Order: sequence, then structure tokens, then C-alpha cells
Amino acid sequence: MHETAATPAWVLLAYLVAGVCFILALRGLSSPESSRRGNRFGMFGMTLAVLTTLIHYRPFLPGGPGEGLLDNIDWTVAGQILGAIALGAVIGVVTARRIAMTAMPQLVAAFHSLVGLAAVLVGAGAYLNPGAFGIAGPDGLIHINSRIEMGLGVAIGAITFSGSVIAFLKLNGNMSGKPILLPMRHFINLGTLVAILGLVGYFTQDQAQWIFWTVTALSFAIGFLLIIPIGGADMPVVISMLNSYSGWAAAAMGFTLHNSAMIITGALVGSSGAILSYIMCRAMNRSFLSVISGGFGGDAAAAAGGAAAIDRPWKRGSAEDAAFLMKQAELVIIAPGYGMAVSQAQHALREMCDLLKKEGVEVKYAIHPVAGRMPGHMNVLLAEANVPYDEVFELEDINAEFARADVAFVIGANDVTNPAAKTDKTSPIYGMPVLDVEKAKTVLFVKRSMGGVGYAGVDNELFYRDNTMMLLADAKKMVEEIVKSLG
Repeated sequence: MHETAATPAWVLLAYLVAGVCFILALRGLSSPESSRRGNRFGMFGMTLAVLTTLIHYRPFLPGGPGEGLLDNIDWTVAGQILGAIALGAVIGVVTARRIAMTAMPQLVAAFHSLVGLAAVLVGAGAYLNPGAFGIAGPDGLIHINSRIEMGLGVAIGAITFSGSVIAFLKLNGNMSGKPILLPMRHFINLGTLVAILGLVGYFTQDQAQWIFWTVTALSFAIGFLLIIPIGGADMPVVISMLNSYSGWAAAAMGFTLHNSAMIITGALVGSSGAILSYIMCRAMNRSFLSVISGGFGGDAAAAAGGAAAIDRPWKRGSAEDAAFLMKQAELVIIAPGYGMAVSQAQHALREMCDLLKKEGVEVKYAIHPVAGRMPGHMNVLLAEANVPYDEVFELEDINAEFARADVAFVIGANDVTNPAAKTDKTSPIYGMPVLDVEKAKTVLFVKRSMGGVGYAGVDNELFYRDNTMMLLADAKKMVEEIVKSLG
């Protein structure tokens, strides 16, 4: 629904208030303590924007704006709108209640795909019936500026959709997490992107159907091509990057529809996602441009993907050993990773830490920016287990503490604790900031077995350090056994 010069002031004010709510939502989501408040702001802002659109533009009324709210309602259209809203609400509620925390990353990828597909469908609707969207002149031709906005919106939306589908399949295990490297992929990607931009430019001169649908098809294809070469180690960056793409797609559609609420919302999501992607790349020592252009680092990752575990001596411990060491400690730092998420060990972990605190042990949690499969994954899991926010610290705030820690308890984290990132220039993770767990007096490392490697495909030399004791078991079972020993 597009805005016009006759748009009432209250509509513009309502959209402005909704935009402020979205800004407050992003601000709230920047910290675990304020995240719930941020979510409430976001929900209120979106509800306000949707209701404002329905009340003012009245798509269920034959005459549109200007008639009485309940005059001449087209109940067929109204039923379709309300039915779509109800269906989406039911799907959202059921999904949110049933989804496991380990599946949250692929759920986010799936949601991103829907945003991209929505942008494509809105763009297609506007192209096929421009008069209904107020973007056509008296001759029936779409305005040139609307063609540019429509072309870019559809292209970004299609890339978001297909790229998110690949991300979902990789995260869900339906497709290998290893990079799939196509021959001449960079030339193919560059040529496809140039073709898309060229056709969007040509679309301003000729709005022929073949141009619009070719742009759409090529954009779907380039989304697949860009994400397939990216390995599982880079999935946190991909998730935040696709989040950014979905925002820009919504903003472009907002320009097409002349809807300020969509422009504001899309710009906020797009810019915040881009900033987060950059931060994640820095945390992983990845080039931002390399990742978004289709995994320029994929060759190294793939080469390392088949790396075998190092055959070196290591020490194995038991739950009783771990309980004794931590009970005697003054400071224990917990470093969680995806292994904790897989085994759903966060609740048992919090119980273990509560028992340690009763013994007078200081407990802190160290969170690496890319621990898990999406930004903030570990923070969400710990919050789910009611871990106090003031005990959870980010990498830059906790790393100096490891040197005075008696025990570093690593539970399911691999690449983000690997000292090779600081010492081995041949390692694919060299230069990536990692948690300095090896500086603790004793490292207790919970892992299923010695055979596996992290997402980067390299063995962790921390396993073989003199001060490391390996606790080989399912993370939840091991922590539960430690709890029994502490009790």
C-alpha cells in the first residue's frame, strides 16, 4: 500500500512511532538484560504498523481510503487478509513453542527465506498490476524510479530466499557443511551479478516481462551460488549477512510502495545486519568481502576439512576428578560451545555452577562471538537456563581472567579455544581471536570423543597440553555426573 501526498498526518506519525519502537527493540536486543524489553518494543511497533496500514488503506473496502471503516466491506478480501494473519500467527506460535534451541539457527535461516520470498512476491504483484500500487503513469508504464526500486528489491529478495534455503539445508544437516567449490565459481558469480545489474538498468528503459523474470531467475541462481561455497565454520556470518539482505529487500520494496514504515524497518534490519556481519568476520578473522562474495576462504577450509586428529599423548579424567578440582578452586570459568547446545546441557551446567557457588567458588562464563551456529547462540541458551546475566562475559572482557583462573571448564567448544589460532600460521583459523583457556591452571575439556574436529576441520592442540584433562562423554551426562559428585 503506497503513501501519497494526501496521507494523513496521524498515519505518518504512527509509522514514526513504529520506527522508534524498532530502534528501541534493536537497542534492547544488544544486551541479555534488556532483550525481553527489546522484543516487546519490536512487537508493539510491528502491531502498530500493521494496524495503521489496515485502518488507513482499508484494502478490504472497494473504494479504499476515505470511506467509513465499516462501510461496504468486501468480506472476501477481508477474510483473506485476516485468514493470512491468523495462519501466520498459528504457525509462528506453534513453531516457537516446539523448536529446540539447537535448531534455532536453521529456524532463523528459514525466516530469512520467507522475508526474501515476500519481497519477490510483492515486487511481482507490483509489476503485474502497477496501477493498484500507484506506481504507473497515465500511459500505464511503471515510473522509472519505481522500476529501479522494484528490480533491486526483487533481486535482493530472491538472493535472500535461495541463499537462506542453502543455509538452512547446511545447518539442518540435509547438505554437507563443507564448502562445495564449483569450478570458475568467482567468474560465474561475478558474471551473474553483472548481468543482473545490467538487466535492472535496461529495465528502466524497457519493462518487458522477459527482463523482469530473467532478473528474478538469475537472482535466485546467484543466491545458491554464493552460499554453497561457504563452509559450516562461517555459518554465523552467513546468518547475520542474510539477515542484512532481508532488510535491504524490505527497504527496496518500501520505496516501491512508498511506504515509510517498510523503508525504516528494512533500513534498520539491513544496516544492523551488515554491522553484525562485519563484527562476526572480525571475530573469525575472515574478510567481510570474501564471505559475502561466495567464500573466497573456502579453499583453505576445504583443504583442512579432512584433517585427522593428532596422534599425541593426552590425559583422561572422570567426573569425580573434575568435581574435586573445581570444588577446590577459587575461580572457575565456563567456556560453552555448540556441543553444549546439542546435548542440551545448559540446565545441568547451571545446577553445577550453583553447587560450586555454595562452596564459595567464583564462577564466570566466557562467550566467544561465534560460539555456536549463530550470533548470540550461547547467550540465549544460558538465559534459557536462568544463568545470571552478570556472570556472562564476552571474549574481550573475560580473556584476561583466564590467567588467574584455577579451572577453565570447556563444554563443547572447539575452534574458539584452539591456541593454534595464535601460533600456527598454516592453520585456517590463524589470526582468529580465541578464548585464552590454556592460561588457566587446569583445563577441563568436555568432548564426546577424541576423533572429531571443529567446524574449521582442524584438531585442537589444547587437548594435548599438560594442564588439560579430557572428559570424554555426552556433555549433559558428564555434567550431571559432576553434579552428583559435588552433591
